[in-house]
Amino acid sequence: MAVRVGMGFDVHAFSDEPGRRLMLGGVELHGERGLAGHSDADVVAHAVGDALLGAAGLGDLGEHFPDADPAWEGADSLALLRRVVELASAAGWRPVNVDCTVVAEQPRLAPHRAAMQERLTAAVGAQVSVKATTAEQLGALGRGEGVACWAVALVES
Repeated sequence: MAVRVGMGFDVHAFSDEPGRRLMLGGVELHGERGLAGHSDADVVAHAVGDALLGAAGLGDLGEHFPDADPAWEGADSLALLRRVVELASAAGWRPVNVDCTVVAEQPRLAPHRAAMQERLTAAVGAQVSVKATTAEQLGALGRGEGVACWAVALVES
């Protein structure tokens, strides 16, 4: 058996588009300002997907789901994540676990963490843990201009 580790990162600014939904970890955070992006801009699902693709040696999300392709406009990031798992599986890799850290001044993620973990775990087929922190008011994230996420994935063959 072989094991590999991959790292993923994603960041999106908050959108000025009225009515844009905020999706994080496959969960809609009602009443919150959405993130700008070609798909639903779910930074958590994107970071998890990139970590899995990296661990499997399959490139990155932009390679598989380019933002220049209208087919992915408004795409459900959990559906993209499920497709990433299929790609990794076809290459002989199975997710073991994923750990991610979300960086955001707002909104507070603690009330949504369990639901995010549940949705991501179901999409990946392995345990996904979600942690949250702030940027302590430093830089663009600290000024509340957007949300970022780092993820680390372990896969085995």
